[in-house]
Amino acid sequence: MIISANRGKWIAVVMVSVCAVAGRAQDMKGRTWNFDGDKVGEIAKGFTNDVGQWQVVADDTAPSKPHVLAQQAKSEKQLYNVALIADTNFKNVDLSVKFRAVAGALDQGGGVVWRAKDAQNYYICRYNPLEENFRVYKVEAGKRKELGSANIPATPGWHTLRVVMTGDKFEGYLDGKKDLEMSDATIAGPGRIGLWTKADAQTHFDDLTVSGD
Repeated sequence: MIISANRGKWIAVVMVSVCAVAGRAQDMKGRTWNFDGDKVGEIAKGFTNDVGQWQVVADDTAPSKPHVLAQQAKSEKQLYNVALIADTNFKNVDLSVKFRAVAGALDQGGGVVWRAKDAQNYYICRYNPLEENFRVYKVEAGKRKELGSANIPATPGWHTLRVVMTGDKFEGYLDGKKDLEMSDATIAGPGRIGLWTKADAQTHFDDLTVSGD
């Protein structure tokens, strides 16, 4: 059977549109990364090792055993360790991750980034057990500005961090309790999501989940 050039173009356009709709439906439904199918010693599939040393490792305390994604670098004091997920593009998000602070003399803990244009421009919500604070920042050209903060005493083990952003409104939750609520419109468009630590904060992450559009 011979397909005309015009019809061939039409079929190609339809196929692209169907794929776009399918991808959007997947994002709306939600995605989860638990790293259990990823190879130990390598970055998790789909993640980019933008800054730091991100590797899948075994952790028998993990919420979903046996693997986690670990940030293992002991970076300089003002360096932000970032791993983004290449095929994500969200504006409005409901984003959560489970994490455990493993080590760090300068900094500990970590969190999630969203609306990331690259490793220098994004929103970040993180918890630091050393400072005992839970905060949201915006990062522009690698420079960080605090948007909101809550003081929360440190406790050992795994924690769940969640952020919800719709339009310019934020809500930040730690272990199910809403501790942050604010607004900011600096980064208005969609972007990638990912994980974050600062300086020498060595942290294990598991069950990263996102839904939105």
